[in-house]
Amino acid sequence: MIREGRMTPAQSRALVELSPRYGVQIADTGIDLHALFGNHAPCHLEIGCGNGDCVISLAQANPGNNYLGIEVHRPGVGSLMLRAAALGLRNLRILNRDAVEALAIQIPVSSLDHIYVFFPDPWPKKRHHKRRLLQPNFIASLRDRLRANGRLFIATDWQGYADHIGEAMAQVGGLVNLASPAAYAPRPAWRPQTRYERRGGRLGHIVRDFVYGRA
Repeated sequence: MIREGRMTPAQSRALVELSPRYGVQIADTGIDLHALFGNHAPCHLEIGCGNGDCVISLAQANPGNNYLGIEVHRPGVGSLMLRAAALGLRNLRILNRDAVEALAIQIPVSSLDHIYVFFPDPWPKKRHHKRRLLQPNFIASLRDRLRANGRLFIATDWQGYADHIGEAMAQVGGLVNLASPAAYAPRPAWRPQTRYERRGGRLGHIVRDFVYGRA
């Protein structure tokens, strides 16, 4: 379900004026990524990209790759589009849709080189754990969207969620923990530090990174 939230006038204008440039239409058919970006460059996907701290930084630093973001929160999408336009980015697109729906319906199988899931909502209360995004069925869907030897990068600053991720990943075949025998991977040097991560650091949260490869 798309989340509206409170939008500024600038965010509202961006959704109207910049969607033809950066937006991806919600549809019941798969996206032709080559047609969307106009090339055959490697395609990377960030799920839950918020206002774009990470995906914009990566797109700016790696113009030879294509970046697709999925975000359910419309004000964040508006902010992302504004920032992308200010930087003149050409290798970034955004789909404003629930990630579970988007993967099942619009993201083609074996189409992605990298997938990023950074700091998903931890839903810390036990009665809410079933709402956590990274469940075995969703992880299997992520695996299926990766090309052979593709990479899945995950980060969380909630230890309870890190434990949950490790348990869920163990239930899904076809993905190899590239940090093994360690449970967690070193923080990738290229991963931008978001405002959310910095805030967690000030609260004493320890970030756990995971890196998995498609077998």
